[in-house]
Amino acid sequence: MVYSARTLALILAASIALITSLFLSLLEGVQATALIVAGIISFSSSYLLVFVILEFLIFREINKVYKMLDKLRKKELSGLTKAKSGALNPLQKINEEIYSFATLKQKEIDELRKLEAFRKEFIADVSHELKTPIFAAQGFVHTLLDGAVNDKNVRTKFLKKAAKSLDGLDALVQDLLTLSQIETGDIKMHFETIDLVALCAEVMEQFEDRAEKKKITLQLASGHPKLWVHADWMRITQVVTNLVSNAINYTPEGGEVTIGFEASKKNVVTRITDTGEGIPAPHLGRIFERFYRVDKSRSREKGGTGLGLAIVKHILEGHGARAEVESTVGKGSVFSFKLPRVKADE
Repeated sequence: MVYSARTLALILAASIALITSLFLSLLEGVQATALIVAGIISFSSSYLLVFVILEFLIFREINKVYKMLDKLRKKELSGLTKAKSGALNPLQKINEEIYSFATLKQKEIDELRKLEAFRKEFIADVSHELKTPIFAAQGFVHTLLDGAVNDKNVRTKFLKKAAKSLDGLDALVQDLLTLSQIETGDIKMHFETIDLVALCAEVMEQFEDRAEKKKITLQLASGHPKLWVHADWMRITQVVTNLVSNAINYTPEGGEVTIGFEASKKNVVTRITDTGEGIPAPHLGRIFERFYRVDKSRSREKGGTGLGLAIVKHILEGHGARAEVESTVGKGSVFSFKLPRVKADE
């Protein structure tokens, strides 16, 4: 037993016997021998009575509660600290344990409510994002079916627009799958020693035509011919691609997008800098959330699935890194991340 009925019975019986002896001592003519006998009889009878009451009516049930709490503690309450109430107050310990259990369960309920709210918001966002390209493609196809298909110029124009909408839908689905696979661990990082300068140069080449159409200058500002880091080539390529794509989207004509590096003995910091619109300070803490857009209408006009930065965040977390952002409205933004550096001979 956690608390001893015998101990409490001894204490209570001794107290009763002492009180009885003191009371009898106040009476005249009562001898010391009689006081001792009365004390012994009082102690014995009180002890038996109290022990039976505590053991069979109270402590047995209390110990059942303790065993149940111990089982709960081993299974799901391991994070709770044990109650520190004294040995003479078993009910206080039960109260403390139940309170701790209720507190833990309330936290779990709060977390479940947050997850439920997040799930509803996510489903609403996905539904909204899916509807946009689907409705656009439907509109073009139905227009063609209503007779516009007979006009060759209109037919070609509308088919191209429908194809563009479907390409956007495919990109959204692919990003959703990628994000889901990263979060569930289905996509594993394949770490190796890679040249970060070469990786970024390849990404820049992919965006040359797009940047040229907007008259945006792309620069790879590296004072190092090679920078070796420990990372997954394909996933870091995806990170840089998403960040450069965003930079070009939100940089006006005549602007600049630059990739630069800051190398130390242990790490390499990669910075993607643009001279775009900038991000207001209240939004900086949320831009890596799924589908979060600073200006929803303008963001959709510029394209993108709304998942690019969320994918960046999760990939970097898989590398033990974190995406950082600094921005000034009207001047541009700087996105950066840090990877562990590797010596060339390693």
